[in-house]
Amino acid sequence: QVQLVESGGGLVQAGGSLRLSCVASGRTFSTSVMGWFRQTPGKEREFVSITGSGSSTRYTDSVKGRFTISRDNARNTVYLQMNSLKPEDTAVYFCAAGPLFSTNPDVYNYWGQGTQVTVSS
Repeated sequence: QVQLVESGGGLVQAGGSLRLSCVASGRTFSTSVMGWFRQTPGKEREFVSITGSGSSTRYTDSVKGRFTISRDNARNTVYLQMNSLKPEDTAVYFCAAGPLFSTNPDVYNYWGQGTQVTVSS
């Protein structure tokens, strides 16, 4: 009963920026925590960043200082501003939502369709 719709992916050169957006609809009371995970072929889905309904945020070490997560609770929307992009950031990025503040993707019941981010060198 929760749907997540993503946008903002694309192709950029190394050092460039992208801003991802994810809008939640439906029973959004169960989306206290929203965030982003990414996946490349042959690898497990990995944590990128999450934010709670308050001010709590968390990032994986490889994106600290480059990515910023934010949310607009009135619009049930979460954003991921990605700066200084590197080729190793290339992946399908998935929006996720759920009631628990965790870096474990297994915790999240609601997922977006994924948006491709490609960083060329």
